[in-house]
Amino acid sequence: MSANIPFPIGDLPHPARQDLVLAQVLFALSDPARLAIVAQLVAGPVDMARCQLQDPGMAKSTKSHLMRVLREAGVIRNEAKGRGRRLSLRRDDLEQRFPGVLAAILACAPPVSAEPI
Repeated sequence: MSANIPFPIGDLPHPARQDLVLAQVLFALSDPARLAIVAQLVAGPVDMARCQLQDPGMAKSTKSHLMRVLREAGVIRNEAKGRGRRLSLRRDDLEQRFPGVLAAILACAPPVSAEPI
């Protein structure tokens, strides 16, 4: 493995539970599009390609940026699954680090539509 690659190809860095920062989590959840993604993940993991966005015409680069902000804040886990990516909510880590915060934010979030908006 090259010294320039700190993790295997295909893996993305995720902060450890003890490294989660409340301000970063709140920032990640402050955007309606990112909050809608998190609300979808409450029911369980989702393949990134099947994750519905508020704007179905959103550029792929924008969708990737939304996922990156959530991952880097420690809100979601984004792992390789075959040729795609699998998204999951880090509910246990968030609840352990910041008890009640995720539940309070999701309780105020608009309901998730089963159909793309």
